[in-house]
Amino acid sequence: MGSGAKRDLCRAVRASGWLDYDEAMKFWFRLALISSCVWSAWAQPAKPLPSTPSPLKDKGTLQQSALDAALFYQLLLGELNVRSGSPGSGFSFILDAARKTRDPALFQRAVDLALQSRSGESALQAVQAWKNAIPEAAEANRYKLQILLALNRVDEAGQALSVSIRELPAAEQNDAIASVPRIFARVPDKKMAADTVEKALTLALKQSSTAATAWTSVGRMRREAGQLALAIEAARQGRASDASAPGPLILALSLASAAPAEMKPLLAQAMLGPVQPEVRMGYARHLIAQSQQAEALRQLARLNAEHPAFADGWLVHGLLLQETGQLAQAEEKLRKHVELAQASQDKETPTGLSEALMALAQMAQRQGQLPQAEQWLAQVPANADPIKLASRRADLLTQQGRKEEARQVLAQIKTTNAEQATRKTLVQSMWLRDNKQLDEAYTLVKQALNAQPQNTDVMSEMALVSEKLKRFDEMESLLRDLIKLKPEDPQAFNALGYSLADRNIRLVEARQLITQALQLAPDDAYIQDSLGWVAFRQGQYAEALQILQTAYKARPDAEIAAHLGEVLWVMGQRQEAGAIWREGLLLKADNDTLVETLKRFEFKP
Repeated sequence: MGSGAKRDLCRAVRASGWLDYDEAMKFWFRLALISSCVWSAWAQPAKPLPSTPSPLKDKGTLQQSALDAALFYQLLLGELNVRSGSPGSGFSFILDAARKTRDPALFQRAVDLALQSRSGESALQAVQAWKNAIPEAAEANRYKLQILLALNRVDEAGQALSVSIRELPAAEQNDAIASVPRIFARVPDKKMAADTVEKALTLALKQSSTAATAWTSVGRMRREAGQLALAIEAARQGRASDASAPGPLILALSLASAAPAEMKPLLAQAMLGPVQPEVRMGYARHLIAQSQQAEALRQLARLNAEHPAFADGWLVHGLLLQETGQLAQAEEKLRKHVELAQASQDKETPTGLSEALMALAQMAQRQGQLPQAEQWLAQVPANADPIKLASRRADLLTQQGRKEEARQVLAQIKTTNAEQATRKTLVQSMWLRDNKQLDEAYTLVKQALNAQPQNTDVMSEMALVSEKLKRFDEMESLLRDLIKLKPEDPQAFNALGYSLADRNIRLVEARQLITQALQLAPDDAYIQDSLGWVAFRQGQYAEALQILQTAYKARPDAEIAAHLGEVLWVMGQRQEAGAIWREGLLLKADNDTLVETLKRFEFKP
């Protein structure tokens, strides 16, 4: 939203009475609105409010009108000064009238005029006069806090924060404290901001009713300041202060990747007991990101049992079951999500509903139930991701033998920005690769790469296409460039190492690259598969078998099945190899690696 639009929003909010003293309105929402107003007004030329400003009420201080002829003239003169381009003079008249009447609407108008004039000191003067006249005016505290932050007077803002929270009713304090990291996000010196907030929240950190929320906010700010050890300690303190509070656990989840040794025990212990569904969902997602699918499935099963109305739990559970090849169970969970989502009025549910319906269509396709797949896709909401939906439809048309129609579906995707255009290119290239039209895929992606030479997604796709075309020098150059651009990303290390191992060349270097990838993502089953494959190429069969069995158990996958089966076959365990290969065919019968392996060994399933 542009600054002009923000200013218009502020004016609309005030005119509608949203910034009235309605105690039911949450503190953080009001404060966020005020923050937007303060920062945007700072950069705008002075413009008057609508000619009939809405009255504001304060808690129990509604006044009888004190508007006599003299005061009316004073207000009129103030507004005329504003309209004639002298907001400073208008400010003085309005502030004087506010002091005389103790009317919060006039105090707020005076503050607005000062902000529009870019006079922070005048705005503070008006806020202080407002607070002196109406000590219980909580809105004055909020304005003062935001003005001080806009002036980068962080220490004083901390003092204002402390006063503001202390004067709030107890029932509103936790919401206010939870909003603090967002309010202080504009402060350039993150460490100073964190120090200031922790000092301002000294009392809240000690009170049992607010300690968990306060430690969560402090931890979030320490995390943003790069103070990992202090953020970890805040999560621990918050958890110790209230074991039932979700905030410390959400903070711990945000720290789990950076500090697994410290956060894993805390989270594992917490998950033994009841937690809010969003927290268990977050933990399950964390486990999935760490390739710990088995434990993630256990957590999702418990989430479904404890919170059967929580639709997202069924969705993620179903998608993970699908990914791990447990299709019957996956269909059951996804159908449950569809049932809940279609009955819900929640505006967020269509995204999940679309995902579930497209996954159900994909599973129906895999089982040869093409009419059922069409029925699932027909139910996808109109506002679904157009690229995902087109990709799913093209896949179904391809399976029906209607390849030219499938190409047209992808070609006709309408994009509205560069990111969507790139995604369109990637799904088109994937379709061309899968259908062995590699030269066309190469031409398409090459054009995109020329336009965006450092787009890492396009570079990755170009490397895949180059490998399929046996342009290995080009592929290796792209992957090495990717490693330079994203040295923390394990995928480029793994792709290059696997390619070398698969071609049975430079195996020592291949192992080094894959080991580096595994250090970055130690629980990634696909990287474990690569390590097992290079060990097999090096003749270390026992090691390869152990690594590949671990990888396949963590993520049943057709390509891992191909490798594991080959190792078993070469080691003389042909019955076991055949069983694994058959499982792989059930997972994805058209996997290139698996099909080539079965052909090479003349295995008849």
